[in-house]
Amino acid sequence: MDLLVIATPDAVVGEVAAAVEPVAGTVVAHMAGSLGLDVLGAHPRRASIHPLVALPNTDVGAERLRRGWFALAGDPLVRRVVDDLGGQWFAVADEDRATYHAAACIASNHLVGLLGQAERVGAAAGVPREAFLDLVRATVENVATLGAADALTGPAARGDAETIERHRAAIDPSEIGAYDAMVDLARRLLVEPVKAR
Repeated sequence: MDLLVIATPDAVVGEVAAAVEPVAGTVVAHMAGSLGLDVLGAHPRRASIHPLVALPNTDVGAERLRRGWFALAGDPLVRRVVDDLGGQWFAVADEDRATYHAAACIASNHLVGLLGQAERVGAAAGVPREAFLDLVRATVENVATLGAADALTGPAARGDAETIERHRAAIDPSEIGAYDAMVDLARRLLVEPVKAR
């Protein structure tokens, strides 16, 4: 049994799949997180294997693909691929792919953007980025252990509107929109705690 993996930008997965002649014994799989199996067209054996892994460059990516998490769909051959990599997998239905991928982007890309904001705001007070990294690691561990709602600390968790207003007055005006959005998300956890699966 053969496996052909299409690892292109999402916008051209369908075009590349259409350019490949279907072969009965070949599994054609794409690596696009937000696309379903329909993008693979007429191939009789189709699959999706999306690494839920931050891949900032090839060296780091190659290491992280071993033992990583993967979102799978379609032909069971991709389960064997993940097992061979020492990884873990879960299935995502086609109708849930865009929602799954949005959550992945929030967990990784949006977190990077948020940490960039912490770096900018901290630098304005003379605080080096490294000083925040232990706080971030402990916070992630708290979420892993307790869940997001119970890991929440700080003025939003305490209902301390005065401190929040002091923050808003102190930071650069270009940072306030993102700051307010994050305060709103923190407050939302207080009234709508996420139930762990």
